[in-house]
Amino acid sequence: MLQVDLNTLADSQVKNFEVERDTITIENHVPRKVALAPTVMETQVPDQCNTEMASGNSASKSEESHKVKATVTIQQTTGGLLSGVVTAGLDGFTDLVGKSLLLELISVQLDPKTKSEKRIKAYAEKKEAKEEEEYEAWFEIPGDFGEVGAVAVENEHHNEMLLKKIVIHEEHGSVNFTCNSWVQPKHEGSLMRTFFSNKSYLPSETPSGLKSLREGELVALRGNGEGERKKTERIYDYDVYNDLGDPDTNIKLKRPVLGGKQHPYPRRCRTGRKLSHADPLSEKRSISMYVPRDEVFGETKQTQFTATTASSGLKAILQSLNSVAANKNLVFSSFEDINMLFKDGFSVPQLKNDGLLQRIIPTLIKAASDSDQILRFDTPETVKRDSFFWFSDEEFARETLAGVNPYSIELVKEWPLRSKLDPQIYGPAESAITREVIEQQINGNKTVEEAIAEKKLFILDYHDLLLPYVGKVREIEGTTLYGSRTLFFLTTRGTLKPLAIELTRPPLNGKPQWKQVFTPNGHSTSLWLWRLAKAHVLAHDSGYHELVSHWLRTHCAVEPFIIATHRQLSAMHPIYRLLHAHLRYTMEINALARKVLISASGIIEISFSPRKYSMELSSVAYDQLWRFDLQGLPNDLIHRGMAMEDPSAPHGLKLAIEDYPFANDGLLIWDALKSWVTDYVNHCYPNPSLIHSDHELQSWWTEIRTIGHGDKKDEPWWPILRTPKDLIEVITTIAWVASAHHASVNFAQYDYGGYFPNRPSIARIKMPTEDPTKEEWEKFVNRPEDTLLECFPSQIQATLVMAVLRLLSDHSPDEQYIGDFVEDSWGEDENVKVAYEKFHGRLKEIEGIIDSRNKDSGLKNRNGVGMVPYELMKPFSGAGVTGKGIPYSISI
Repeated sequence: MLQVDLNTLADSQVKNFEVERDTITIENHVPRKVALAPTVMETQVPDQCNTEMASGNSASKSEESHKVKATVTIQQTTGGLLSGVVTAGLDGFTDLVGKSLLLELISVQLDPKTKSEKRIKAYAEKKEAKEEEEYEAWFEIPGDFGEVGAVAVENEHHNEMLLKKIVIHEEHGSVNFTCNSWVQPKHEGSLMRTFFSNKSYLPSETPSGLKSLREGELVALRGNGEGERKKTERIYDYDVYNDLGDPDTNIKLKRPVLGGKQHPYPRRCRTGRKLSHADPLSEKRSISMYVPRDEVFGETKQTQFTATTASSGLKAILQSLNSVAANKNLVFSSFEDINMLFKDGFSVPQLKNDGLLQRIIPTLIKAASDSDQILRFDTPETVKRDSFFWFSDEEFARETLAGVNPYSIELVKEWPLRSKLDPQIYGPAESAITREVIEQQINGNKTVEEAIAEKKLFILDYHDLLLPYVGKVREIEGTTLYGSRTLFFLTTRGTLKPLAIELTRPPLNGKPQWKQVFTPNGHSTSLWLWRLAKAHVLAHDSGYHELVSHWLRTHCAVEPFIIATHRQLSAMHPIYRLLHAHLRYTMEINALARKVLISASGIIEISFSPRKYSMELSSVAYDQLWRFDLQGLPNDLIHRGMAMEDPSAPHGLKLAIEDYPFANDGLLIWDALKSWVTDYVNHCYPNPSLIHSDHELQSWWTEIRTIGHGDKKDEPWWPILRTPKDLIEVITTIAWVASAHHASVNFAQYDYGGYFPNRPSIARIKMPTEDPTKEEWEKFVNRPEDTLLECFPSQIQATLVMAVLRLLSDHSPDEQYIGDFVEDSWGEDENVKVAYEKFHGRLKEIEGIIDSRNKDSGLKNRNGVGMVPYELMKPFSGAGVTGKGIPYSISI
C-alpha cells in the first residue's frame, strides 16, 4: 500500500480540486474512490455539459445547439516510456476528478465574423478499464458550428499516453479520428496535439477552418534542425551516416561519413547528438538512439523481438566472445560439429559479461538468460527436407532464381567479358573465361555467340565492385577477397547449370594480377577446387545480398521516403494515407541496425568478407548502381536482361527464364499493387492538373530527390510528377520496395543461410592454387575437407550470423500484411473501399496461383524432391519463421 501526500504535489495539480482529506490511499497501483465535490462525471448525460467556447470564437449558444458525445480510446501499456508507481497513482487521481484529458473540437469552418477557428472544449471522463481504456466527454454544439474536422488533445496526466482513436457521435453519424500516436503530458511543456478526421483533403480542398492547423502540424514535425532530439519528440529531419564509428572508444573504430561527394549515400534521421572528440566529423555513440516517438515498436512487436532475440542464442554467442578473444578464427573441426548445432547443441564456456559485443548491443541481449550456455538452433526448412541440399550445383544455381537473393543474376549481353576498371591499377581487363571453357562445358552443342543470341548465358558479376577492395580487405587478419564472375547456362529443362567461376586478385605487394577459372567437373582436384571457389562466390553473394539487395535497396533507401512523407504530406493528405502502412517500424529497425549490425565492430563487420569496409562498399554500390527508376520490378528485370517488353505476354513482359519463381510471382504482386494504387490515385486526382498544383506533393517529391537522396539530385533518370501516371509509378515503386522487395530478400534468410555452408557469410582463406606454399598445397591434397572448413566462417562468425538470421526471418504477431490490413480512412470512402476490396480479393487469388505453381512438376526451379517450395511472394502468413508473407513495411 502506498500513500501519496497531496501537499507534495505541484500546485497546478491540486488547486482546482475540492477534496475531503489530504491523503489518498492507493492499492495495487489503482486509486480508490474518494469523496469529491460533485463534478460532471457524476451524470451520464449532463444537463449542463462541462463545455466552454474557446477564446477567439464569438459565437454564443444557439437554440439549435445539441449535445454530442466524444469517446477516446487509450491503449493500456506496461512498457514504452510509462513508468513509476507514484505517477501512475497521480494519473489515477486526476482521472477521478475528471481533469486528465482535455479535448477541443475544431470546426471545418472559420468564424465568419472573426475569421478565427471555432473551438469547443471539454474534459473527458475515464470509463471502466478494459483492455483499452476509454474516456468520454460531452459537448454542447451550437447549430452553426459546422462539421467537426479536427480535435485538439491536451494530456494532463503525468505520463505519456498512446491515443488510439477518437469518435465524435453526431446525430447524422460518427466522425472518426484514427490517431495511433503518443501524446506527451502537459507538465513537460507539450503543446496540444491536433488530430484530423479520417476524411482526406488535397491541399487545395482543405476547409478554411483546418488550413492553418494543417500547415502548423507540418512545421512542428520538421523541427528547426537544432539541438539533440529527445525520445519523446516527433521531429523528422535528415542527417548523413556519421554515427557508424566509435572513435572516442578507439580511434581504430573511426569510419568514413556516408553521405556527401566522397561517399554518396541516402540520408538517415537526424538525432542531433554531440560530435566526437576524436573525430569531429563523427557523431558520438549512445546507448539509446532517437527515432520519432511514433516510429518506435509497439508493445507486441517489442515483446516478440526481445523474446526471439533471447531464444535465438545471441546471449550465449556473445558470452563466448571472450573465450575466443585470443583465437577468433576457431573453426568447426567437422561437418558433424556443424550438424550438432541443430541436435544436441554446441557448448560454449561460461564467461564474464564484458565483451565488446555485450557493450555495443545491450538492446538485443537484455532479456536473455545468463545460464544459456548451449547453442541449439532450429533446423532450417531446407535441411529438414534434404540435409545434403547445399552440396548440389543445381541448387547453387536454382537459388539465384528462387533463393534469398534473386536480384543479382543477369543475362550475358556481350562477349568477351571485360572489366571496366583501370588496367594500369587492376591488371588486364580481359576475363580468363574463354570461348573454349564455355563451349567445353556445354558439350560443344552451341558456340558462345549462339548461346548469347539465344539468351542462354547468365552471370553473377561481382568482379568490378569487389576488386578495388581486395588489397584493403586482405590486410585484415582472418579474411580474404577476390573479384568474381560466375557463368550459368540455361538448359532445356528450364534450369541453370553452373559453367565456370573466375576469381581475380589485382596486382598486390609486388605480385602481378592473379586470376583463375574453375569448372564443376573433372578430376578430384578440380572438383575440390570448384567447391572452394563456390564457397568464395557464395560469400560474395551473401555480402552483396545483405549490404545491397537488402540493406541499401530497402531499409536505407526507404528511410528518406518516410522522413519526407511526414515532413511534407499532411496526415489528411490522401497520399500520406496511402503510404502510411508502408512506413511502419522502419525507422526503429534501421536505428537498431546502426547500433548493432552495420556499426564499427558490429555483426556485419565481424562476420562478412568486406569486414570494416562493408558499409563503404555499400556506398560504392549506391553511387554506381542505385537508380530510383530501376527499383520497380519490371524495370529491374529489363535492366538485368531477365525480361524484355512484350505487350502480348503476361504483365507485358517476356522473361528470359520462363521458370523464374521470384519474377513470376513478384510480377503478380507488382500488378496487384499497381492496380490498387491506380484506382486510389485516379479517385483522388480526377483532374490531372491537380498533380502539378498539389504543393505538398511536389514539395514531398522535391525533398526526396534533393535532400533525402540529395547525392543523386542531378541525375536525369528521376521521374517528374506531372500526371497521375507519373504518381502511380512512383507510389507503386515505393510500395513495392517497402513490401515485396523486402519480403523477397528477408524472410527466407534463415531457411537458406541458417545452414551456413549453403551461404557462408565470409571466405577466410585464399584458394590453394594462389601462390601456395608447399605446406598449404599438401594440406589441401591430403585433407581437402579441412581446407573447406577453414575457408568457412569461424565458430563465432557462423553462430552469430545464424542467430541474427533467425531473428530477422521472424514475423511478429502484430504484422500487417498487404491486403490484410485496412487503414481506417480507406474504409470511409466508398470508392477507395471498393478498390481495396478488389486488391484484397486479387491477393487471395495470387495465393492460390502460387500454391498451384509449387505443385507443378514441370516447374523444376520450385518443385522437386526435397525442394523448399517458393512462397516468399505469398501475401499472408502467421507469426514466426514461415518463409512467406509480405508485410506492408520494412518492419524487421
